[in-house]
Amino acid sequence: MLSLGWCIPFFVFAQGHTTISANTPRMVIGIVIEDFNPDYVERYWEKFGEGGFQRLYSRGFICANHHYSNLLQRPSVNMATLSTGTNPSSNGIVNDSWIDQVKKKEVNAVNDKLFKTLGSDSNSGERSAAKLMVPTLGDQLKILTKGKSRIFSVALNDGSAVFAAGHAADGAYWFDPASGKMISSSYYTETFPKWALDYNNLKLSDSYFKMSWTPLKDQITYTESISDMYHKIYGYLGKYNNFPFDMGNLKKESGGTYKILKTTPWGNTVIKDFTLQMIPKEQIGYDLVPDLLTVVFSSMDYERYSFGPFSIEMEDTYLRLDKEIADLLKYVEDGYGTDNLLIYLTGLTSISYPADYLKEKYRMTANIFNPESAVALLKSYLNIKYGEGSWIELFTNQQIYLDRELVEKKKLNLHEVQEAVALFLNQFEGIAYAKAANGLEANNFPGGVLEPFQNNYHIKRSGDVLIKYEDGWQPKDKYNPVDYTDNNQVPLVWYGAGIKKGTTIRRTDATDVVPTIAAFLGIAPPGSVTGKVIEEVINH
Repeated sequence: MLSLGWCIPFFVFAQGHTTISANTPRMVIGIVIEDFNPDYVERYWEKFGEGGFQRLYSRGFICANHHYSNLLQRPSVNMATLSTGTNPSSNGIVNDSWIDQVKKKEVNAVNDKLFKTLGSDSNSGERSAAKLMVPTLGDQLKILTKGKSRIFSVALNDGSAVFAAGHAADGAYWFDPASGKMISSSYYTETFPKWALDYNNLKLSDSYFKMSWTPLKDQITYTESISDMYHKIYGYLGKYNNFPFDMGNLKKESGGTYKILKTTPWGNTVIKDFTLQMIPKEQIGYDLVPDLLTVVFSSMDYERYSFGPFSIEMEDTYLRLDKEIADLLKYVEDGYGTDNLLIYLTGLTSISYPADYLKEKYRMTANIFNPESAVALLKSYLNIKYGEGSWIELFTNQQIYLDRELVEKKKLNLHEVQEAVALFLNQFEGIAYAKAANGLEANNFPGGVLEPFQNNYHIKRSGDVLIKYEDGWQPKDKYNPVDYTDNNQVPLVWYGAGIKKGTTIRRTDATDVVPTIAAFLGIAPPGSVTGKVIEEVINH
């Protein structure tokens, strides 16, 4: 595996730079992993080295019952939740995209043409956090330290980087699949830093396409993975589903972009190497004012369902990711000292077991749900009930948006139409609940199965009807897997800054991370925070 270790400038702190107290770390580092199933650490434990996952879990404080309480388990939704300490009902990020009822058009959560790409000629940097409706922890640090705290994020995907960084960050960087470079947006800075330009000029992404992805260890030893007989392995381009994978050929056959690099372990290598370049160049953690850095890794990215979340390819990805995390930990601990750091490791999303596997292996009531067929039947029902028309404006990720102009034109009661849609969908096998927006507005559901609906609902952005699938059921269109999970549990481990080894099995929530960090730093969290301090971490 290629590494930038040979060209990383090590940093030396000035004399007298010490921590103010045990609970005021110089730098907070969030290590966040997209698609991080709680099973993975235990499943692959014996194959991990001592410096990565094992180091954090054997020395840190583990929150073993940690969840996102949102209806939609999307990276954009959950990153906004993690960074703000509040759910979409408050922060406004209800989905990757939604219908703006005022502008009468679909809008993306991060796309913003008011800003330009820095670092490449593509439009992949036209992004901002403008649609995030509340401050992040980084924003709060900026305000309380009068701008002295340094806030940065690095991720493979734009939404993860943007929502981790927030509004006031000094830098947010993500991978550009068009150019293979790390890029940013003029939303954060007017000029792309020279050190980042120098990194891009190394053209490391090109070097990975001269290689083949082969197993890190003998493939016969990957016994922790689920046999392919229990779930169909589509593989790259629907035909390459066994090691080795010729990277150059994959790039050529997939259109010539660098997008496929995100689905391999080298995507995580890019993130690690770029982060280690950034820390000394941006002087993150160089003074006594606490800084915040969020590093987001990805687990095979968009191809994870083509191989299966418990495939040999996923196992190999985590064994290699373990080494990347070990490199990052060693670098910051050698430079700062463990007690000068507060590190947390968590997942951005989790992964569900394949429905076919659950059904065939354990006789569970799991199955596949076809959203296209359901929407087609719904459209026919509405045409019969209310007359011909394009009633469904958008169906995306468990949310149905009605054509409200049509509803108004036909002089119908919007709430009655919403209820009719929800009642119709509730008859489908595979749908546990379909809830009309007006019901979520009129009622309060603290605790219980309907609380995630309310957590995910924003009156100005959410759909007219929200859907929850039955446990074990997974949506799938006619030809391709759908990016979906019903598993809201992810790992959470705290490390450094006086953290003592321990475990709690009390249920904790992603909204609790921000107030817990704020308590460590001795600052008030943003006023919009709804989570609570995880006191076991502080007082253990």
